[in-house]
Amino acid sequence: MKQVSLYTDGACSGNPGPGGWAFILRCNKTEKELERSDGEPESTNNKMELTAVIRGLQALTEPCEVTLYADSSYVLQGMSSWMSGWKKRGWKRKEGSKLVPVKNVELWQQLDVLMGQHTVHYQHVKGHAGHLENERCDELAVAAYQKYLEKR
Repeated sequence: MKQVSLYTDGACSGNPGPGGWAFILRCNKTEKELERSDGEPESTNNKMELTAVIRGLQALTEPCEVTLYADSSYVLQGMSSWMSGWKKRGWKRKEGSKLVPVKNVELWQQLDVLMGQHTVHYQHVKGHAGHLENERCDELAVAAYQKYLEKR
């Protein structure tokens, strides 16, 4: 199975506000890279963080062993621990003594399908701390949402 590194980030100007996402996908054997980014006129930071991971996994053309590098605890915890419970409860989360719908459920469900196609390992990266690929993804995500600021 091909081993790849996936670096992701999402950003928003305001939360909600114009949002951007970005990823860098690198084949560990060949060092070949794919870099992509885009944005939305109105989003949230969490949606953009999720979208970055989804778009990165969608770019893979075969099942891979993926090491995901992200600065979003929301995404990493959701993927590694929360999602299994949400699925068992019909995509609901506990809030006090009651169950409520999971926020961004459509994105989590997309991510669930993609995770079934790959073996994913998780690596938390501290944001804005000089990690080369994380800084590049942040730069791309910010540039992606800035085009919507100009239209306001």
